[in-house]
Amino acid sequence: MKLHTIDTGFFKLDGGAMFGVVPKSMWQKLNPPDERNMCTWAMRCMLIEDGKQLILVDCGLGNKQDEKFLSHYEPHGEASLEKSLNQLGFSRNDITDVLLTHLHFDHCGGAIERTKEGKLVPSFANATYWSNEKHWEWATKPNAREKASFLKENILPIQESGQLKFAEEGSTVINPNITLRAASGHTEKMFTPVIKAGDKTIVYCADLFPSMAHIPLPYVMAYDTRPLLTLDEKQALLTEAIAGNYFFFFEHDRSIECCSLKQTERGVREDQRLTLSEL
Repeated sequence: MKLHTIDTGFFKLDGGAMFGVVPKSMWQKLNPPDERNMCTWAMRCMLIEDGKQLILVDCGLGNKQDEKFLSHYEPHGEASLEKSLNQLGFSRNDITDVLLTHLHFDHCGGAIERTKEGKLVPSFANATYWSNEKHWEWATKPNAREKASFLKENILPIQESGQLKFAEEGSTVINPNITLRAASGHTEKMFTPVIKAGDKTIVYCADLFPSMAHIPLPYVMAYDTRPLLTLDEKQALLTEAIAGNYFFFFEHDRSIECCSLKQTERGVREDQRLTLSEL
């Protein structure tokens, strides 16, 4: 099994929203904001190469949204999903599986593209798209809090294409070395895949730990629908990670891809900062 980082560029989100109850005087040292209080975040995905399978975990924002939408999030950077795949010698047609941790636009927008004729079609013509049935139901009948993050043009065409399959929490149906752990504090049944690669175990943290700065328990996003549940889910995963010597892979940290963990007097904290290729 080979793991590859797929950079799809950066975007901006409000710092206060990303750090929740943590005061700006503390979080601004971790991710300095601009004059509008917006911080830069990565949209980092993972490509898992295992035998005949080429599994893409999440796929970034995509490029089909209009200028008004994009103006709120300021996507920027030279990287793109297409470029990152090409640099590894792959194309979108080579992808066999797309694992969507959840259906917020910054994680699944790249799953669907708009043709020149204006038709919405899957970006990965030969891939099976994987989601969780309970999360799919949650996303297609959105609550008022998350409605702006669940965009029907990112979601419904996946099912209409016939390429959608559902997987359950705890399943290894996609690949025997990928266990689909789920968390429901951020949004209902978000997958946080646990990947066995040789003698290493890597957790694709999705939005449970969006960045390394979110490892301390109180650092919970204001976007989370059930913040107290997030606290419990973070603690459970951190305990398991320490016992199992897991590595964390961060989707949104602007500069840090991965880290190992250590137990300290203040709780679990990062140990070594690494790139995926160094694991």
